Amino acid sequence: MPSLSLRTRVLLTSGLVTSVVVVVANVIRPWLQASAGYPWAAASVFAVTMMIVVITISTHHPFGRFGPANHVTTSRAALVALAGALLIEPPTAVIAWWVVGATAALAALDGLDGWLARQTRLASAFGARFDLEVDALLILVLSLFVWQHDKAGAWVLACGLMRYAFVAAGWLRPWMAGRLQPTLRGKSVAVGQFAGLSLALAPVVPSLTSDIVSAITLATLGWSFAIDVRRLWRSKGA
Repeated sequence: MPSLSLRTRVLLTSGLVTSVVVVVANVIRPWLQASAGYPWAAASVFAVTMMIVVITISTHHPFGRFGPANHVTTSRAALVALAGALLIEPPTAVIAWWVVGATAALAALDGLDGWLARQTRLASAFGARFDLEVDALLILVLSLFVWQHDKAGAWVLACGLMRYAFVAAGWLRPWMAGRLQPTLRGKSVAVGQFAGLSLALAPVVPSLTSDIVSAITLATLGWSFAIDVRRLWRSKGA
């Protein structure tokens, strides 16, 4: 029997993890006082994320194995889906604390996938992009929670939308779609987004403090993107 293609194996893995997401969501749903639609919302967010992975992996992942690093990133994507799906629920302190805790777990796992990719010699442009987009999705989810829970104004959504605006700018200005090497600065800023937005979301933090923390978080992200844009502009003229 011929071996399954990489895309087929990733599709099967995605289906298995989607089932796990549904089970986990059903287990935590009573504690979160979430609606019956919550598990299916979480599964849908994860399934859409992984469908993009299935479509793009053959082009950007030159190995025959998905690899342990991408399995870790897949687990992080599942946790982001479980958090993000709670946006359909009325805001409560319990949900806010759960999202803060989930973000702490995601931050602890951040970097493990890259380390595993290097250790197993399965590092690829796909893996780096997969990790980046999961981080970006988490930042978008966190900014939406901060806004939904009235911990900052709608301007905080700029934290989550900046990455997607950057990608859209690359469609309009090809020089902005140039390749950027991963940097410690970029990864540190991403972790700072997790920490800042989580702190702003925490129910014990007063709204005024949340505003200040969110503003600092947004300013830091804007500074980082400005550096990236400057680098791409200089590369254009090289």
